[in-house]
Amino acid sequence: MKLYYAVGTCSLSPHIVASEAGIALELQRVQLGKDPEYVALNPKGYVPALRLDDGTLLTEGVAIVQYLADRAPEVGLAPPAGTAERYELQSWLTFVSSELHKMYSPWLFHPEYGDLAQKVAREKIATRLVLVERHLAKGGPFLLGSTFSVADAYLFTIVGWSPFAKVDLAPYPHVRDFMNRVSERPKVREAILGHGMKIAAY
Repeated sequence: MKLYYAVGTCSLSPHIVASEAGIALELQRVQLGKDPEYVALNPKGYVPALRLDDGTLLTEGVAIVQYLADRAPEVGLAPPAGTAERYELQSWLTFVSSELHKMYSPWLFHPEYGDLAQKVAREKIATRLVLVERHLAKGGPFLLGSTFSVADAYLFTIVGWSPFAKVDLAPYPHVRDFMNRVSERPKVREAILGHGMKIAAY
């Protein structure tokens, strides 16, 4: 399988999942907005995209991480399909995608959108991080309790944009502990370095 990725993007999440699952991936770096061959392959134009062994192209990070987890069910990165726990996982994946990911990006990555748009985005992120903080305080250390899952890989990737996006994590000690805890996982570190990034401390 081949993962199409760009440095500093949400494509780190499936890279982490593949590393944790012991799934070997061929990595293909793309230049977003500057790679017509990639747009021809994936008209959406963004990452991640996963080329399966049969040639099928799978897009959307939430789908990709579940696909990878289901390829190695013995690792336990996603509960079995049809269980209440799987729906809880999907709830968290949706929350991270809609309530965090799309507040960080594009609004905090494009200063040309203006100060007001960025202020609103940071306020929205703050209210959502309060929810994550309370959940981790009560039911952590991971989103599904004691087990690291694909939702944690996704949350880690998106909240990892906070230093660049000037989102202060100081009010969220459990979120910061989560970020440091995940960054210490050997397979997560392997993916971060393989993605061409530095390992941060929170």
